[in-house]
Amino acid sequence: MNGNAAGTEDANRFATKVWPTEIKLHKAEKILEVAFDTGETFKYPAEYLRVESPSAEVQGHSPSQKKTVPGRRHVGIMNLETVGNYAVRIVFDDLHDSGIFSWAYLYELGTDQEARWANYLAALSAQGLSRDP
Repeated sequence: MNGNAAGTEDANRFATKVWPTEIKLHKAEKILEVAFDTGETFKYPAEYLRVESPSAEVQGHSPSQKKTVPGRRHVGIMNLETVGNYAVRIVFDDLHDSGIFSWAYLYELGTDQEARWANYLAALSAQGLSRDP
């Protein structure tokens, strides 16, 4: 035992198996809605999903390499493709389609949405970038 209770709690949180019970794409509103077996439902704006894509293009290969993606205010979702029984590939209308969103990552994006969005807006501002194309 390492005595690091917080580290163990974090590891358990991300290891938790969460499963979607319903997935709805609202194309006109540019919203993906996912209900989980925890009883929680999250509505993800397409722009949020695009700028938080788990792809190497956005995330890099380490946390220090994460890129701030500007100009995606109007991005939409063209298609969803299931990947096995553990994830969904989202095809955005800017043709980005390399991110595979696991159920666990989507759940994390839902629970952390407010903080992640605030961090994204702060990064845009700090870098002199805009949400507009």
